[in-house]
Amino acid sequence: MNSLNSALLKETIADSGITITAIASKMGISRHSLYNKIDRKTDFTVSEISKLSSILHLDAQQRDCIFFGN
Repeated sequence: MNSLNSALLKETIADSGITITAIASKMGISRHSLYNKIDRKTDFTVSEISKLSSILHLDAQQRDCIFFGN
């Protein structure tokens, strides 16, 4: 998913006050896997985007800006 805006995702996570560990746990993946996805080493799946959007309380526009470059 080449259009991931990693900087915006990192900023959104920081602003959320939720730790990476807590986010990874809620998503059912390891912290290491989440960092790999944030750093664009591996791609987020559609279900992971959905879960992360829910965890971070993203609306459709925010989600699209982060994950799809819209």
